[in-house]
Amino acid sequence: MTKRLSTSAGLMAATILAAGPALADGHLTSVSFGTNWVAQAEHGGFYQSVADGTYAECGLDVTIVPGGPQVNNQALLLAGRIDFYMGGTLDVLFGVAEGLPLVNVMASFQKDPQVILTHPGRVSSFAELTDLTMIVQDGAPYYEWMKSAYGFTDDQRQTYTFNSAPFLVNEDAAQQGYLSSEPFAIERETGWAPDVYLIADAGFGAYSTTVQTLADTIEERPDVVECFVNGSILGWANYMYGDRAAANELIMADNPDMTQEAIDFAVAAMLDNGIVDSGDTTELGIGAMTDERMADFYATMVEAGVVPEGLDISGAYTTQFVNQGLGNDIRP
Repeated sequence: MTKRLSTSAGLMAATILAAGPALADGHLTSVSFGTNWVAQAEHGGFYQSVADGTYAECGLDVTIVPGGPQVNNQALLLAGRIDFYMGGTLDVLFGVAEGLPLVNVMASFQKDPQVILTHPGRVSSFAELTDLTMIVQDGAPYYEWMKSAYGFTDDQRQTYTFNSAPFLVNEDAAQQGYLSSEPFAIERETGWAPDVYLIADAGFGAYSTTVQTLADTIEERPDVVECFVNGSILGWANYMYGDRAAANELIMADNPDMTQEAIDFAVAAMLDNGIVDSGDTTELGIGAMTDERMADFYATMVEAGVVPEGLDISGAYTTQFVNQGLGNDIRP
């Protein structure tokens, strides 16, 4: 069974969930949530609330629409084909620049899971990576930040083609990765674990795995947005700290290539690195976003030349559905 809330948090959750959009007529409201990739542990909180009935308790019948290499779920959101999308901080900043009505309403991840990998013991700090060949995909915004903040250069960068062979044969190279993906795959292939440097811990302040919707949805259906956000917050709290078996079954059903071993590795990595629960979430609760952090990240992206100066980013996100401390009592 999923770990339940204690009395105070339980009363808060019950009040919030009772205010869901469908209780008046007894019918669940159908909504769809598009992820940014195939099903994996990094989507676990959403699958958790489907599996344990948290969304349904609030009045929502949630369908998770997996992403993938041939799927553009953000385009489906903009076209009105889905209701919510798993986005990021830069998505909405680019959206402001392009006049798109994208709004982040929750940040599932306080830290971006992008990492830089090195051979074991090759360097001892993120700053020392400047001495290595950097195998990073073309156009990566975080590399522009790395250039601005640490002095990396275009000349030292080699294009990452999602093949780790060039990194494995070159001890003087560092390679981009995703916290739960490339480190896991390399260790299984080679028998040795690469050193892992989380770019978030080096100062890259983007929120990740955000819940994104359209401005019109917030205006016209705030009860649906509130229900989905609250259900997702509780889902992530329960997935991180409770029994996640039923959610994992759904993940593996949506992605037959996923294994329990890979899920366990990913969950441990998220817990050990504070991906979901760290910093502001200690008091504000999972999903937290703050004006100060958004302003600071925008300023760093302007300095790095990633986004233009002078944008009004106030419409790119809203904190009206988060920062209430929901689910804090689930944390051990």
